[in-house]
Amino acid sequence: MSSHDLATPFHRVASLQCTRSRTHACTLLALCTLSAIGHAQAGNSGNLSLTSDYVFRGISQNNQHPALQAGFEHAADNGLYAGAWGSNISWLADTSSSAAPISSSLELDAYAGWRGTPSPAVSVDVGVQYYAYPGHFPSGFNRADTLELYAGVTLAASKRVSLGAKYSLATTDLFGYADSNGSGYLDLSATFAVDDHWSLAAHAGKQWISHNAAFAYRDWKLGLTRNFANGVTLGLAYTGSTANSALYINPDGHTLARDTVALTLGKTF
Repeated sequence: MSSHDLATPFHRVASLQCTRSRTHACTLLALCTLSAIGHAQAGNSGNLSLTSDYVFRGISQNNQHPALQAGFEHAADNGLYAGAWGSNISWLADTSSSAAPISSSLELDAYAGWRGTPSPAVSVDVGVQYYAYPGHFPSGFNRADTLELYAGVTLAASKRVSLGAKYSLATTDLFGYADSNGSGYLDLSATFAVDDHWSLAAHAGKQWISHNAAFAYRDWKLGLTRNFANGVTLGLAYTGSTANSALYINPDGHTLARDTVALTLGKTF
């Protein structure tokens, strides 16, 4: 899951249980992290962050351990943009065994799209994102690499309040789920700028997984962000979901879908 805008309320992050059977292959829900929907200035930008837990769509991608993340984006004057993003993960390697060894501890994402502002209060964002998980996998393993198309809109309801909606559609198997082509995720967001330094954010999401209905769920997030000088941010977020904890559990018995509070220090440049 790449993050066009890691430190913002629209940042997204998640992972699912990775079972050893092909039917319930590699559960994750990768860091979807798509850009905050809106018109970006032309030029190059980057971000670097350290988070206490990499959470994507309500589910931990790193077994509740810290993650280091970085991204880069180029945006053109006509609204076109392209970028890359990466983070350390553990949900794949955590399922490794002597019989079926797995060595994959990195997520690398690439994305491209177009942002525009059809009116002063409305901005749109459409694009494509590819989630890649390099590493060594056993023969016959259903790889977690995923391609999603996305479209979103943001409404500036007032000078302080913005509302957003985005839908992502998988055109491949979703993060390793067998026969899950066509899975979708709906992301609804709201942000409130308290002042020039503080902002509040709320998110609600729904994940559909084709032919794997037992793994479908809803998730939510509440966050508080403090902006400092020179592009530095500090965010605190509470996330939760309705995911079945018996399905979203790693071989060590750790539940990946439990309610979580994560602290994130970020820097944009």
